[in-house]
Amino acid sequence: MNKEFNEFSTGAVLKVADQEVLLSYSNSKPIEYYTFIWPQSENIIIEIDGIITTIPADHIVVLTPNQYFSFKEGSDIIVYQFNREFYCIKDHDKEVSCMGVLFYGTNSPSIVVLSPKEKDKLHTLHKVFLEELQTVDTIQAEMLRMLMARFIITTTRLIKQQNDLDQKQEQVDLMRNFNILVEWHFRQEHGVGFYAEKLHRSPKTLSNNFAKFDKTPLQIIHDRIILEAKRLLVYTDKSTKEIAYEVGFEDASHLSRMFKRHTSISPSEFKKKLKLEAAGKY
Repeated sequence: MNKEFNEFSTGAVLKVADQEVLLSYSNSKPIEYYTFIWPQSENIIIEIDGIITTIPADHIVVLTPNQYFSFKEGSDIIVYQFNREFYCIKDHDKEVSCMGVLFYGTNSPSIVVLSPKEKDKLHTLHKVFLEELQTVDTIQAEMLRMLMARFIITTTRLIKQQNDLDQKQEQVDLMRNFNILVEWHFRQEHGVGFYAEKLHRSPKTLSNNFAKFDKTPLQIIHDRIILEAKRLLVYTDKSTKEIAYEVGFEDASHLSRMFKRHTSISPSEFKKKLKLEAAGKY
């Protein structure tokens, strides 16, 4: 069950598939598409940004194009993949309210837990997806985008509910907008003041609004920098100095100190550990 929609005039791609589409990710690499992975009847094992993760049945893991992904094992999986030409998350965010919650919300992937009722709803939607992929006419692209919007809205609502984000909409919107800004600017801007100004808040007000969440604004910025540094250490041959420059530090020692605070080891020790693990000696 591997169906693909291509719109040659725009370069839009939508894939509705099973585990076969994941087999090309035997080695870790950027997943390149916005991706939903939904195991149906059994746990699956995947690797996301170097971390091995087990996803139980009827949980949907949500990935963004820049995340490094490897498929380890599993079957009976539904997979949706699309590029920004098919559905631009940024341009349609007023419609679906998913940025900063479902996509680019934290430094770890979003995982949506399905109740039996929601599972049935999404299975019905999946059948409509398959029917529309068989219907080639002038409104096929519009219909498929509408269905994807519905899927994103449903999963965004679920993740808000399971994280208790429905109660204070103003705080949720502030968190969403902050996360989006961090994703766009973390390579250049490392201080809370820049983001507070963009959001028309004082740094203190911004921090107070994050009191109910797990991390402070500064922790979120630092976590995003460290995640990017880890990706570059794992998947490139760049030096610590080159990586520091790429994430906005002119002096590599500043990155090294931040990295050690977060991981208890320096970037060079982290790289050495990776090599030992690859050689089976760690």
